[in-house]
Amino acid sequence: MTIRYPSPLRPGDRIGVTAPSSGVPDDLRTRLEFCIGHLRQRGYQVVVGDCMDGETAASAPARSRADELTAMLTDPDIKAVVPPWGGELAVELLPHLDLAAIAASDPTWLVGYSDLSTILLPMTTLTGIATVHAQNLMDTPYRIAEPLSSWLDVVTLPSGTSFSQGAAAQHRSSGHDRWQDNPTIEEYTLDASGTWSVLQPGGGDVQIQGRLIGGCIETISVLAGTTFGDLRAFAADHAPEGLIVYVEAAENGAFTIARDLWRMRLAGWFDHANAVLVGRTNAPDEPGFSQLDAVRSALTELDLPVVVDVDFGHVPPQLALVNGALSDLIIAGATKTITQHLR
Repeated sequence: MTIRYPSPLRPGDRIGVTAPSSGVPDDLRTRLEFCIGHLRQRGYQVVVGDCMDGETAASAPARSRADELTAMLTDPDIKAVVPPWGGELAVELLPHLDLAAIAASDPTWLVGYSDLSTILLPMTTLTGIATVHAQNLMDTPYRIAEPLSSWLDVVTLPSGTSFSQGAAAQHRSSGHDRWQDNPTIEEYTLDASGTWSVLQPGGGDVQIQGRLIGGCIETISVLAGTTFGDLRAFAADHAPEGLIVYVEAAENGAFTIARDLWRMRLAGWFDHANAVLVGRTNAPDEPGFSQLDAVRSALTELDLPVVVDVDFGHVPPQLALVNGALSDLIIAGATKTITQHLR
């Protein structure tokens, strides 16, 4: 089975906004409106759903959130869906999402990261529809500088084309912008240097091809060993070339991340991997055990390249990674690139 890519977005197309996990509280509504305005300035129509309340842990009851997301993903007039951000309880949607209806519809772009990985990953593995791991709506106005790409540029590409990205020169060392005080900010504070590095084999050069799949460790590890996170089946059905699995830690301590990665490993997540990408993280270390130790604990025996400090996840800036895309990863000296082919 082939991966299905949604049609490229064009000015005048409609983008849906709904919150499958956490909604937006009143003190951040100004930022939300600014972000919606950013999409409209790009020439898109924006329709905002009812599931947006940010006063409790989730924007609405689970079934309501699932129904609204399903409706947007099956509406022929909506060409992309971008939630405001993640949250904690996207997993509640999985029993209620109508994946059969989504699979039977013309594909729609779904964009996001963090808790939204809980939905992005099974949407690709179970329907064969490509999804985009990239900025959420509330991050979208931030400028993404070359050699990285904004999701707004990626979703304009037609099926069959390719795009390349590389390692960022700088990243944010810590902290977050306070949107309550500056709701129109568009520039990240990038104050630290660093680059991708290879843990193994031997820290040498890498030239690997495979189909991308992955997300936030804290949320996608819950799917390991279930129908919603069966990467063995995904590889058999959609990725005879093998996989490039990407993972990133949001906030959990290093011991918890190690256990999560082991859960994924024991469930076969890396059985068909040609390489593993690990996102740069500010998640906490433990006494005598770092986040890098967590990665080493679970992944160093796999006898495949493990590339760490890659630019995706909760530390900006972010690569746009298309789940399902056939990708070429090259690390050779100063060259550090990933080229994604939408085919």
